[in-house]
Amino acid sequence: MLSKRLIACLDVRDGKLAKSIKFVNTQDIGDPVEKAREYYIDGLDELVFYDITASSDKRSIMLEFVEAVAEQVFIPLSVGGGVRNVADATDLRLAGAEKINVNSAAVLRPPLISECAEAIGSQNVVLSMDIARVAVSDDMPSGYEIVINGGRKPMGVDALAWALEGERLGAGELVVNSIDADGTRDGYEIGLTALISQAVRIPVIASGGAGLPEHLFDVLTRGKADAVLVASMVHYGDYRVSELKSYLHSQGIKMRMSW
Repeated sequence: MLSKRLIACLDVRDGKLAKSIKFVNTQDIGDPVEKAREYYIDGLDELVFYDITASSDKRSIMLEFVEAVAEQVFIPLSVGGGVRNVADATDLRLAGAEKINVNSAAVLRPPLISECAEAIGSQNVVLSMDIARVAVSDDMPSGYEIVINGGRKPMGVDALAWALEGERLGAGELVVNSIDADGTRDGYEIGLTALISQAVRIPVIASGGAGLPEHLFDVLTRGKADAVLVASMVHYGDYRVSELKSYLHSQGIKMRMSW
């Protein structure tokens, strides 16, 4: 059985670590490079860096921050925000990213996933999905809709259908981020995560809502996730990375431990 992964998410706006609740009221909360190094030293499995305004501002990711983080951590670094073509993906790889995340641009032009997978390998292409709960309908049979541009634009695309299409096009992993749970610290959206995890054959990373160690356990077991993404609970100092991994290990979850 493969080990489960603990991943920390650094949302960056104008070079500062930022955090929001349900994608609104975003606040600057620190230095992303310092946090990256702190989490790496404490045993983090993987780091995700999102430039959260690159897509909405119609600009490329600030590569200097990717390079600065890559110089401080020696674990897989995944970067997203503003990736629109293979050149963007290649630039990120050269700056030190192991994986690239596509989101808004892939929804607008799905062949981007295949192009990036062919250029840098499917295992290095992550499809991030920002998902909002909606009424079940003929157009939205799963009851979940894809939203782009940092939660600003509903797309009328069913989340489950998009997950399956992303897998077909060559994505190597999926990030399932619940907008409704994001930043609330009330727990992941288990039903959404399980729905997608059981439908695809590629790893699924649960995102949005972690507040307690029990939330991580729940989404890894009942939600069938392969990895958990955390932000607020470590950014604000409520828990350390090592504490979370030790808790999961004690509950019988196979983790990569440092001892």
